[in-house]
Amino acid sequence: MSSLLRSTAAGCNIIRRLQVISAPSSASRALNCYVQSTLGNRFTTIRALSSKETVTITYCDPDGTEHPVEAEIGKHLLDVAHDNNIELEGACGGELACSTCHLVFEQEVYDALPPKTDEEEDMLDLAFQLTETSRLGCQIRVVKEFDGIKVRIPDDGY
Repeated sequence: MSSLLRSTAAGCNIIRRLQVISAPSSASRALNCYVQSTLGNRFTTIRALSSKETVTITYCDPDGTEHPVEAEIGKHLLDVAHDNNIELEGACGGELACSTCHLVFEQEVYDALPPKTDEEEDMLDLAFQLTETSRLGCQIRVVKEFDGIKVRIPDDGY
């Protein structure tokens, strides 16, 4: 029992130290530490909180259902969708070789996005329900200005 208490106490000290070094700063924003300890036959994983900056984005399904999620700044919208179990296929894994991560943006958001590459334009030509404000989720990174936006997932025809 005393070894269990020592192990738990040591784990708490490690967590306290990690929380101090992961205080918000540019050097620690990407900190994502895991502390593992064995307690008897149990294997426990404790995740130290990191201070990654996020914004709220709402994905709208073809049926109109809205899914607000916290999106980490710098991540691609395809990855944010997958991280939050949103049905956005991304068959090519974000390699710009398909159009299954097709999203439709509101005009004002679309106007602020970086320009499309020729490769993205070619892939969008294959997308279902293409609009003037269509983009591929694998090509758009989350920025602070996205806080509160809605993106629509078009019906893929199936």
